[in-house]
Amino acid sequence: MTLFQQNIAEVTIKYSHKIKPSDQVRITGSKSVYDFVCPLWPDLEYRERFAVLLLSRSLKVLGLSWISTGGVSGTVVDAKLIFQVSLKSNASSIILLHNHPSGELRTSEADRRITRKIKDGAKLLDIDVLEHIILTSETYYSMADEGEL
Repeated sequence: MTLFQQNIAEVTIKYSHKIKPSDQVRITGSKSVYDFVCPLWPDLEYRERFAVLLLSRSLKVLGLSWISTGGVSGTVVDAKLIFQVSLKSNASSIILLHNHPSGELRTSEADRRITRKIKDGAKLLDIDVLEHIILTSETYYSMADEGEL
């Protein structure tokens, strides 16, 4: 092994799942997303988290990836992490998700800005951003349903 080979990191990309396609959950709309994700979401009323739901071409769930965890009033979202996991899982489309611990369902300017940024980047990668949902412990807000996407 040469000195050059010793000083370079090896990059591996791996995605595996144990659920047969016939057993994967199919997303049919914002309510089905909320019903699927809400029971899996820790700390809905405690701290803000951001996640991405990864979908196949037939809108079946490939996985859920936690992108960031913040404090009571926000979290930092790194779009590169969203694209990394989307490409790694071979997702055809994604759904953005985050919670508002305050219970407030209105979108903020920061919510709209990160949605636009991710949607623009995803377009270059041929990945559709279908939805951005804000969750609370009682209900949800769908940016797609409300015409904000």
